[in-house]
Amino acid sequence: MRICDLDDADTLAHKVDMMLDHHNALRRGMDMEPVDRDALIAQINEITPRLLSYAQPVWRRLEDLRRRGRRILFEGAQAHFLDIDHGTYPFVTSSNTVAAAAAVGAGIGPGALHYVLGITKAYTTRVGAGPFPTEQDNETGRFLGEKGHEFGTVTGRARRCGWFDAVMTRQAIKIGGIDGIALTKLDVLDGMESLKVCTGYRYQGVTLDHLPAGPHIQAGVEPIYETMDGWQDSTQGARSWAQLPATCIKYVRRIEELIEAPVALLSTSPQREDTIMVTDPFAD
Repeated sequence: MRICDLDDADTLAHKVDMMLDHHNALRRGMDMEPVDRDALIAQINEITPRLLSYAQPVWRRLEDLRRRGRRILFEGAQAHFLDIDHGTYPFVTSSNTVAAAAAVGAGIGPGALHYVLGITKAYTTRVGAGPFPTEQDNETGRFLGEKGHEFGTVTGRARRCGWFDAVMTRQAIKIGGIDGIALTKLDVLDGMESLKVCTGYRYQGVTLDHLPAGPHIQAGVEPIYETMDGWQDSTQGARSWAQLPATCIKYVRRIEELIEAPVALLSTSPQREDTIMVTDPFAD
């Protein structure tokens, strides 16, 4: 059912009947009470005026704003590797989450998308099941999870944590057409003696520079690591390169080389102000 269906009583009733023919049959098969048709329509009608007050041709509104030179910001809600086509299928969401989906979903041409900013942590996390080559199911993973407060926003589940995966990040950048990344939670790595970055995978003796699509390979790859010195000084709250330890800067620069994209923003705490802006994504 779509928002535009709410404006026509006959269409609404027809779609409710179609859906209930399917779902009530399933509910009866599971010894559940069927949904009452009239009560459901009454509930929908109750919220219809509020919903329709926001309904309009979004594509036309956005085109008008674009022609007037207004800035339009789109925000993705899921990671690129949860994309139904390009992600770690079947451990994905139900739609396309790559940057191009903003144009499709909003009804604007892909040429209207200008700067694409990717967001990634200075280490790698995942919620739920699925392949995770750099996962650290050990003291390192627990350290990252506790210090980074890694719990699912919706589920509340503890996130799986591991070393930064430059291979998956580079792949997401290529697929998403990402111009630069925001590297967040840099301060979580403070105090670690050494850091590891995944630079490739090994599968049955073969070296891979990307994550293949097959789930059996994804589950079987072994990460190839490059070890780097950590730093003992705190980076929390840093707002300029000069406030970062030399080994920290070296870590960031190496990540740039491996993912083949510049770091546009560095975040050093949960506070909005604690950001080092290298490139202004809103600059013309």
